[in-house]
Amino acid sequence: MFEVLERMEVRYRELEAQLADPAVLADYQLYSRLMKEKSGLARVVTRYRELLTVRRDLEGARELAGKGEDPELAALAEAEVTLLAKKEDALVEELKGALVEEDEFAAKNAIIEIRAGTGGDEATLFAADLFRMYTRYADKRGWKVELMDASPSEVGGFKEVVFAVEGDGVYKALRYESGVHRVQRVPETEAHGRIHTSTSTVAVLPEAEEVEIEIKQDDIRIDRFSAGGPGGQHVNKTQSAIRITHLPTGVVVQCQDERSQHKNLARAMRVLRTRLYEAMLERQETERSRERRSQIGTGDRSEKIRTYNFPENRVTDHRIKFTLHRLEGVLLGNLDEVLEAIQKHDKEARLRKLQDRTNGDS
Repeated sequence: MFEVLERMEVRYRELEAQLADPAVLADYQLYSRLMKEKSGLARVVTRYRELLTVRRDLEGARELAGKGEDPELAALAEAEVTLLAKKEDALVEELKGALVEEDEFAAKNAIIEIRAGTGGDEATLFAADLFRMYTRYADKRGWKVELMDASPSEVGGFKEVVFAVEGDGVYKALRYESGVHRVQRVPETEAHGRIHTSTSTVAVLPEAEEVEIEIKQDDIRIDRFSAGGPGGQHVNKTQSAIRITHLPTGVVVQCQDERSQHKNLARAMRVLRTRLYEAMLERQETERSRERRSQIGTGDRSEKIRTYNFPENRVTDHRIKFTLHRLEGVLLGNLDEVLEAIQKHDKEARLRKLQDRTNGDS
């Protein structure tokens, strides 16, 4: 634990030096990114510095109490030792909590991709249900939702929908939604009242900033085409839709929600940058053999994480064996109870792992 804290302290000092550099001050994007990183470290580093001060004072008080030359002074020193020891324990516990609560991705915005899985038309309707659930939750939190791309189905659902969510604590709150979501219900077209099971896949990606992922112009191919589907005659007659292919990796993204070609191009670049960022993080995770995702799940999009059972009015998160019998409310965006249970479980798992590492170092 203390090795981690020392590294954070070193990085904080590096950031202070960089932010005082005139060249950094002149680069708004770089300055903003470094300031954001410094702000994210500030709470932990401040407490760590306070802990170091307390430990120095505690060492001095113990030395004074042990001399025993002046009984009255020794008694005062013993009282100081007791107070400082309690303060030291409190700061250590606070730092443990802070270390497991935050990471380098927690403050980021997110790009969310929902794709219909097995179940045909019913799967596309469920994908639309999930999209509405997340947008309603975002509204309750005061977050901004921006539709990036959508492929509607003939029955009013989505084959695929991609959208960005911006606001305070977005990725921290939604990061564990990645995976397969399963719905069990009787479709409106089912004449015999049989329950059908359908799935949709959710991917929650931390949005990359321009300074984190550089995309060279020579590495991309941009295709312009007429948008299809809903949007009116004007959208369909103009080549406003954008498809970008990243040639080195083969990653393809497209945006056709806006009539403006420039807006679609900007949105497609945001999605491309985020997908490349995610791929980079996954490579780093493999190379470093470290867990970037939650202890409650791998974050793999093929992992079944949650079931929405309409006949039983039930939502079950399989990773933490959490069940809530308020399905309608959850789909209306009342996700706090579910998300808080996942975050609590994950925090406890991280804390146990941190304590195991700490005990192993002692």
